[in-house]
Amino acid sequence: MRDDNKLCEMQDFKRTVLIVDDEALNRELLGNIIETEYKVIFASDGKEALEKIHTYGDNLSLVLLDLLMPVLDGYEVLKTMKEEGSITDIPVIVLTSEKSSEIESLKLGAADFLTKPYDLPEVILARVRHSIQLFENSKIIHATEFDKLTLLYSPEFFFEYASQFDQRFPDTVMDAIVINFTRFHLLNQLKGRNFGDEVLNAMADGIRKVLLKTGGIAGRNEADYFYLYVPHQNDYGIFLDKINEALSSLLKPSETRLRLGVYTDEKHSFTMLQRFDHAVQACNSLRSKTSGNSDICIYDDKMSEKEVFDAHLLQDFEAAIEQKQFKVNYQPKFNIKGDKPVLCSAEALVRWVHPELGFVRPDLFIPLFEENGLVTKLDRYVWEEAARQIAAWKKELGVTIPVSVNVSRVDIAAPDMTDFITKIVKENGLSASEYMLEITESAYTADSKHIIEVVKNLRSLGHKVEMDDFGSGYSSLNMLTSMPIDVLKMDKAFIRNIQPGNKEMKLVELVLDIAKNLGVLVVAEGVETEDELNLLKEAGCDIIQGYYFSKPIPPEEMSRFV
Repeated sequence: MRDDNKLCEMQDFKRTVLIVDDEALNRELLGNIIETEYKVIFASDGKEALEKIHTYGDNLSLVLLDLLMPVLDGYEVLKTMKEEGSITDIPVIVLTSEKSSEIESLKLGAADFLTKPYDLPEVILARVRHSIQLFENSKIIHATEFDKLTLLYSPEFFFEYASQFDQRFPDTVMDAIVINFTRFHLLNQLKGRNFGDEVLNAMADGIRKVLLKTGGIAGRNEADYFYLYVPHQNDYGIFLDKINEALSSLLKPSETRLRLGVYTDEKHSFTMLQRFDHAVQACNSLRSKTSGNSDICIYDDKMSEKEVFDAHLLQDFEAAIEQKQFKVNYQPKFNIKGDKPVLCSAEALVRWVHPELGFVRPDLFIPLFEENGLVTKLDRYVWEEAARQIAAWKKELGVTIPVSVNVSRVDIAAPDMTDFITKIVKENGLSASEYMLEITESAYTADSKHIIEVVKNLRSLGHKVEMDDFGSGYSSLNMLTSMPIDVLKMDKAFIRNIQPGNKEMKLVELVLDIAKNLGVLVVAEGVETEDELNLLKEAGCDIIQGYYFSKPIPPEEMSRFV
């Protein structure tokens, strides 16, 4: 019944038209014509008309306005509507018998005019319909033309206007520029979405100031990515300078992480989307860089070659999985608490032996697969191989060598992750304690609440969980105390420059003290020298992993350590 009432209301809905004329006969004449399709209200002079315009606001679809009236004439009504901005929301058709007044009323914003004596009723209705339709379509276009938050162009209109720019100025060399705020999601998490919106608005303000000097257009493509299409520039630093200036009231310089990618297409040889794809690639290539000139990257031939290389890897991924081109190597971990180092576990690390390209470094394909949604399939391939290998070592060597596998934040987001790991552990006759999981620090900071729930569940099943790459991300000590972990892996950057008594060594000692108080073990990654080993052993480190003992090796070589 409620739905039926709603349908009736929709069927009964009529747009409202205001007829303004000081002569009652004219009001009645127009009203009789219009009311067949519209709800009609009346005003006898300009003052009353403005009152009704203010009362009805956006619910008013059209004004039929006589120009010559007492109290306040039609010209004054048009001027007032223009000053208040309502002329852009409500179309006005002027009623007049003087041809000379038509031009002036159109200049004041009128959409159309009807001459007295009036045309046939069907002609009047057709002009009313046309004016209302034009304005409603215009409002719809206007609503989608601009990004609601920053008021820069929306993606669809940005690309359309950029293409029109090329048509109008075919000989002008243009730059496709992409500007991004790195790790913006962390800013949202730490300071809230409202603050994040303030940052995006400030970035947009900075961009607008630059465009006053350079010319061109700008749009917000998605989240914290801004697109600019401007005449070719020799200095791109001005863009970041103006944006940083706009952000200075909200963020400290150390909190601002902008990056800018540029693609210059002198011959207009690529489509607009392709140009901006190149600019995005240049921008994203700066993901791990934070200072100096590394905040600006210009797309070049090397990046073009990499794009082709990446496409080759993506195309060959499925075949590589099926043909087991991905090889799982294992880097031993040694407990150094006793008199002699003892093999205690290993980390599974994937390598790709491509039939045409040969050995492909992990840093070339893993980030690529992360960006393209393939990393979960690769990780699960590694997880299965590692589970089979633990079982094979138990059978061949008569000992258990626990293995830790890497788990990305994408993996954790998968609802069946825990079930998948439980299945492969069971299928290979393993206990959960033999199968360990390494989760990067950045994954914890990305969605700590969900990850804590998943990790608690995995630990309750008996798995040991390691926080990998600790110190390379943005975790706080307070966050560390709330994370359910068994092992803390110090990033190799901690170890690189340690010397007796220096700052780096004191930082390592601090991490070891924190871990001791939390009751978790510490693994030091990237240990390469005997001096580093001795310093870490003396400081109380539990486990060592690195080239000092062994690089990652094929599984058949593990027996020499046993």
